[in-house]
Amino acid sequence: MSGIFWWIRQVIFTLAGCFFLAFGIILLISAYQLKDPFWFIMTFFASNLIILISAALLVGFIVQMVSKGKGLNRY
Repeated sequence: MSGIFWWIRQVIFTLAGCFFLAFGIILLISAYQLKDPFWFIMTFFASNLIILISAALLVGFIVQMVSKGKGLNRY
């Protein structure tokens, strides 16, 4: 894949990861405003799963960009 398209793709994926991380945090905050315990538990664990997955993907994308920027070319 061409160099510039790789960077554009990585930046888009990183922005999407940031969006879902922020969405998970907002969902976690809104879970504490729920009155029903069942909906609180379901929303709490769903938001934590969204945060966990998006943070892991975000770290992976950033590591790839940093290693490519330093010229390590592992990926």
